[in-house]
Amino acid sequence: MEMVPSEENQFVPKEIQNAAEEPRVLCIIQDTTSAKTVNERLTLNLPASTTLSKLYEDVAHKAGYVNGTFDLAWGNTPDMAPLDHSSEMSLSDSGFEPGGKRNFLQLTDKDGEQPQIASDESGTADSSGLDDSSQERFIGPLPRDGTAGCSGDYSSPSYSYSSILNKSETGYVGLVNQAMTCYLNSLLQTLFMTPEFRNALYNWEFEESEEDPVTSIPFQLQRLFVLLQTSKKRAIETTDVTRSFGWDSSEAWQQHDVQELCRVMFDALEQKWKQTEQADLINQLYQGKLKDYVRCLECGYESWRIDTYLDIPLVIRPFGASQAYGSVEEALQAFIQPETLDGPNQYFCERCKKKCDARKGLRFLHFPYLLTLQLKRFDFDYTTMHRIKLNDRMTFPEELDMSPFIDVEDEKSPQTESCTDSGAENEGSCHSDQMSNDFSTDDCVDEGICLDSTGSTERVLKPKSLLTFELFSVMVHSGSAAGGHYYACIKSFSDGQWYSFNDQHVSKITQDDIRKTYGGSSGSRGYYSSAFASSTNAYMLIYRLKDPSRNAKYLSVDDFPEHIKSLVQKEKESEEQEKRQREIERNTCKIKLFCMHPVKMMMESKLEVHKDKTLREATEMAYKLMELEGVVSLDCCRLVKYDEFHEYLERSYEGEEDTPMGLLLGGVKSSYMFDLLLETRRPEQVFQPYKPGEVMVKVHVVDLKSETIASPISVRAYLNQTITEFKQLIAQATGLSAETMRVVLERCYNDLRLLYVPNKTLKAEGFFRSNKVFVESSESADHQVAFTDSLLWKLLDRHGNTIRLLVLLPEQSPGTLANRTLCQKVGTDSDVPFEGSKGSRKSVEAILEESTEKLKNLSLQQQQGSSTSDSQKSSDASDFEHIESPTQEADSNSSLCVAADNRELENRIRAAAGGSSGASSDPENHFACEERSDSEVNNDRSTSSVDSDILSSSHSSDTLCNADSGSIQLANGLDSHSITSSRRSKAHEGKKETWDTAEEDSGTDSEYDDNGKSKAEAQYLYFRAEPCTQDDSTWDAQKCLVVHVDKRITLAAFKQNLEPYVGVTSTQFKVFRVYANNQEFESVRLNETLSSFSDDNKITIRLGRALKKGEYRVKVYQLLVNEPEPCKFLVDTVFAKGMTVRQSKEELLPQLKEQCKLDLSIDRVRLRKKTWKNPGTVFLDYHVYEEDISISSNWEVFLEVLNEPEKMKSMSQLAVLTRRWNPATMKLGPFQEVILESSSVEELKEKLSEISDIPLENLEFAKGRGTFPCDISVLEIHQDLDWNPKVSTLNVWPLYICDDGAVVFYRHSSEEPMELSEDERNELMKKESSRLLKTGHRVSYSPRKEKALKIYLDGGPAKDPGQD
Repeated sequence: MEMVPSEENQFVPKEIQNAAEEPRVLCIIQDTTSAKTVNERLTLNLPASTTLSKLYEDVAHKAGYVNGTFDLAWGNTPDMAPLDHSSEMSLSDSGFEPGGKRNFLQLTDKDGEQPQIASDESGTADSSGLDDSSQERFIGPLPRDGTAGCSGDYSSPSYSYSSILNKSETGYVGLVNQAMTCYLNSLLQTLFMTPEFRNALYNWEFEESEEDPVTSIPFQLQRLFVLLQTSKKRAIETTDVTRSFGWDSSEAWQQHDVQELCRVMFDALEQKWKQTEQADLINQLYQGKLKDYVRCLECGYESWRIDTYLDIPLVIRPFGASQAYGSVEEALQAFIQPETLDGPNQYFCERCKKKCDARKGLRFLHFPYLLTLQLKRFDFDYTTMHRIKLNDRMTFPEELDMSPFIDVEDEKSPQTESCTDSGAENEGSCHSDQMSNDFSTDDCVDEGICLDSTGSTERVLKPKSLLTFELFSVMVHSGSAAGGHYYACIKSFSDGQWYSFNDQHVSKITQDDIRKTYGGSSGSRGYYSSAFASSTNAYMLIYRLKDPSRNAKYLSVDDFPEHIKSLVQKEKESEEQEKRQREIERNTCKIKLFCMHPVKMMMESKLEVHKDKTLREATEMAYKLMELEGVVSLDCCRLVKYDEFHEYLERSYEGEEDTPMGLLLGGVKSSYMFDLLLETRRPEQVFQPYKPGEVMVKVHVVDLKSETIASPISVRAYLNQTITEFKQLIAQATGLSAETMRVVLERCYNDLRLLYVPNKTLKAEGFFRSNKVFVESSESADHQVAFTDSLLWKLLDRHGNTIRLLVLLPEQSPGTLANRTLCQKVGTDSDVPFEGSKGSRKSVEAILEESTEKLKNLSLQQQQGSSTSDSQKSSDASDFEHIESPTQEADSNSSLCVAADNRELENRIRAAAGGSSGASSDPENHFACEERSDSEVNNDRSTSSVDSDILSSSHSSDTLCNADSGSIQLANGLDSHSITSSRRSKAHEGKKETWDTAEEDSGTDSEYDDNGKSKAEAQYLYFRAEPCTQDDSTWDAQKCLVVHVDKRITLAAFKQNLEPYVGVTSTQFKVFRVYANNQEFESVRLNETLSSFSDDNKITIRLGRALKKGEYRVKVYQLLVNEPEPCKFLVDTVFAKGMTVRQSKEELLPQLKEQCKLDLSIDRVRLRKKTWKNPGTVFLDYHVYEEDISISSNWEVFLEVLNEPEKMKSMSQLAVLTRRWNPATMKLGPFQEVILESSSVEELKEKLSEISDIPLENLEFAKGRGTFPCDISVLEIHQDLDWNPKVSTLNVWPLYICDDGAVVFYRHSSEEPMELSEDERNELMKKESSRLLKTGHRVSYSPRKEKALKIYLDGGPAKDPGQD
């Protein structure tokens, strides 16, 4: 039976006989034995007469399992008994449907144990009865129809780990591809299959005292060859060999040329084998000699030198030719074909003492024992300027007769002289660059070959058989010049059979497969033929001389030298140890283990326990693993089945202490769908049994009076229980009354459902494995109200939306934090004396406590007129006892009084509060006091997110599921470490967060007017602040607040709530959101909510005027065109919509004088567009922001100081920055601005001529490249810029000067560059490199070089400072 790939890239056996003769059964098998294989499908297409026992054998072979260690059951009815292992009943009689219908089966554990993976002793490889040579047949990188060089049928290229453990049926061992090391694997297998090389390597003995085995290349090759010959594995690693090369893991990802590797590796071996018997091994086996000669055609005088070679490079297609050579013999003939040197290429003859016509060529003098031919398939296409691969067909014989190519002389001359000429002429040589060898000046004559003219007669007498070579290795490349895959087709000298060594796959192949590696396609060989040819073709050929006296056989294991025998023994023991370890691994259950440690809280680890260990032993292991010794006694611990994702205890194992873990866990699996929890109890407690089928419910008791939600109590219930029974269960656990009990299920995040139908089951209400309910059982009238209007709903809604933020307050002078005081006015408009002014100042803790209490009592104030909630009525001691309707502002005003020590803050506050009504200031301390109504302070209704493009208008539209639990005491304290908080954080991590961008209309969509008054009153949303503890934050606890706030609050309301703690009005401070990398971005949209924030997000408050409607924050930079750093930051300022440029300058200049000590005149200052570092459009005084000039948040602008009054008066003018280049001095002049009235090149030249005195006809100009100041090396500027473009206007290609700020270089056309000596040039180059690196400009473009292939003899690459 052959194997062919199915649509799913799986094996499908194909009968040799005609498929139409017998109906076939298609079986689709799902492997359910582990989480890793559950998504994979095995496909078998079998004759209907196949027996069930044969089906089991085929499935075992395909899945890599030992037959008899698994069951097969019907996939649609898995509850039926599994199919009989030993039954001889046919598939058609067993209920299988033939004729292309799919029969679904499940591969399951047998007796609760996972299937055994087939090892090398299992014998399953043979039991299937498949023809393994055809099943193993794998040649080529990937099976693909019509790929040349590939056999007809393939096995799947994907292989299981088990397949690596079984030796190929060919008896040969593959090599694992580290990543892109197929080129190395091909060469190593070729060397291993070369008897003379392998035997010589075995005869070399490693001296451990002299060298580290890790860095010894011959020793690691020796080890690898021993493993290739004796290992029972299917494939072995090459990492030890590459480590001896000095390579790190990154080298595995570099693909190199196999011929280059061959040369580099032979060099390395020669270096390592110096002063040993193998010192000359490479030369003896692989080195040949050739003569490079030039012969005068007039006198016959010949000048020559002898070169050595390790391989012969054969051209596939001659340069410029449209047709390739058809065979290796043709290419060899072309290689030695002499060329005639005539015309301008004539050769100077030493004898004739003049230039004469001559013949130049190469002659082979000696062929090596192992002849390597490299087919030069990689070339360079000069039309596309890309490397290409030539896929033309080139045949090669199995036996190659080299006698026609040895010292061929095709011309007779009157006189031939031999002479060694170390300085032989090389000009005009077309072959010298083809030689990939180490040139030698060795002039000695090779044995048996004479160099004089009589030598040819001696060679004729040599028997032809002495120069017959037989092919034994073809290294194949599949792919393009950019990359591909190598594999080797190698003939074994022991049985004459050809094998494909394709990384870990080794399979038998035929002569047909070798012929498919010739390359090319059918049809004529035109110039573009290779583009349509197969990309899989031979790249390197290795032939061995047919010489019975020298041809060796592979050393057998019995004939190994003693040191190799001991190495074999050592490797065998190592492999046995690895196998034992694998056996232990195969029988070890590895499962996630959790433990609620009494001291360290929730801990997580991995429990690795042998399947035969009992539950009692596993519990002891877990007890030690979780470090519970000395904390809890072992008797107070037990292992239970646990689902960490749902925080669900699935079941406990009562009475199963002596049951093996393999049975309890359902066998050894690579991963489990559940976890284990090591549960602990106090000595007086008793463990509660957890039965399968129960659901876990976390019950939070809600107290409406104190507005608290208690920590959860865990209750286990059944899905078929009714709500009435469930209430009774909760009543037992909590002590609450079941009659008045309200139960609310939180199904998903913020999705609250009141369970009120008594006979409905928990399953019908949507309960799952792990659930969260809130219960309340008070006698209050809240029961009669609709659930969504009830106090319970509001409390739970607030709980679901409350987040915890860390707020860093601004820096103040010492003591100022304690000076921030909240003063109150009760029912009157008169000024109230303010405590702070008399020296009695409250602490921040007092402010926090007071404001929290006030906010708490306001927390449920509704939008509906003057109605107040139960909690407010019951709170007799409240400071807000007399609050009436929010519309009666004058009767319930408070004044916010601010104390500040530092003068700057004091001035800011006075300036901000000075214009507001009712502002009072103490004459002694100059404190400003702004009055606002309480309903203003708590004016917080919101619809969308702050500082984010993700806007969410619905309060409960978030459908992220939430498995919350934890102690949430809303009014009195929020347990920030609860699972609720962390879960909510995780839910929000997935949301995309964006910042204010320049395109958005930031700051202009506020729902507040200029005085901060709200346009519409809104419901109060929860806000509570408390001082930060050292545990809460990495920030200084003195300057940090922990704020618990409803995330539906608007930024405006949030800022107003922060006023007491910041100490200034909300218009006088800015809010910055801190991101993970400590980047800060200002939040400016006052009407957006905090819904994009999540628990423990950080906020920084900075003092400074907040933006009003229509205002934009602007960064002002000074443009200094002739300074090394032309862009210098000055100030942050605010520009408003509708403001003119002159008005913005009037506001800006006093700020510059105060902050930057710049005293500037308004007529000598210009503002202009800034695009990164490039100066752009000049803004004219009458331009209006947002009408003439588009402006956005965090805008940047250049300020330029002028030496004379502004010349730019109209938008039709163009301001160009010009710079003179002086080639004679190699220097650039300073920038000078030129104002043009039009885009005419002629006008530009005239203006340049005026400022430089260069005659118009001699003036040349070029546009600068890159960003301002368009720096360029003075060594490159003269040639690299596009001087004097042939255009008449500036706004066309290649100039495109359409806006102000373009850079133009100009020069005198007749001025020649300065003559520089080599030293001066180098010195100038260093200076320029240094200058350009400082300014951040590129020195010159250098394309990424390919990494050279190197083998390091000292164990690793040295850091070469000069290396690129």
